[in-house]
Amino acid sequence: MNHNLISKMNRISVLKNTLIISALVVGGMLVTGGCNKTGTVAADGKSAEARGGIVFVELDSVIANFDMAKDKSTELEEKTRNSEAELTAKSQSFDRDVRDYQNKAQKGLITRATAAEMEQTLAQQQQTLLALRDQMAYNLNEEGVVAQRQVLEYINMYLAEFNAEHGYQYILARQFPGPILFSDSTLDISAAVIAGLNEKYNAEKSTK
Repeated sequence: MNHNLISKMNRISVLKNTLIISALVVGGMLVTGGCNKTGTVAADGKSAEARGGIVFVELDSVIANFDMAKDKSTELEEKTRNSEAELTAKSQSFDRDVRDYQNKAQKGLITRATAAEMEQTLAQQQQTLLALRDQMAYNLNEEGVVAQRQVLEYINMYLAEFNAEHGYQYILARQFPGPILFSDSTLDISAAVIAGLNEKYNAEKSTK
């Protein structure tokens, strides 16, 4: 029996965990922080102190409460579950083939030539599984990165529309860690931005 082959086969058991970790990483990029701070500025985004000046949004909070980010995260989780199910089914089939090979080899039911052929086939199956795992993880990560960019682009475009009405000089993004160490809470327009984002996004979503 090829003990090196059997040792490599044990790596297959970590395939599912690899995909789960990948999904958690990219999912965390979308719905991040868990921060529920939404600022103290009125829901219409207007403030006597802020109007015409500088305001900010808590970007982590905006993303965490933005329905588009939640939808993207849900979609990614569903794709991850489907990938895991496919990989699990293929891994279980591979495990059955391994046990069949081990049983026949231990009982002397196959010739050395046949055993060598079976080992070669199993090694090829293993490499195919590992390649599939890596490709799935790569695809999930890429989709997560693209989804994050789509969410941030949507927010950026909405802020341009938002500011056309309110006329702020600057809308800053506050995150931790980040370059903004202190900000007056009365200049926080996160609540207004979240409300506007979700209203716009859900209206567009309902027409699709």
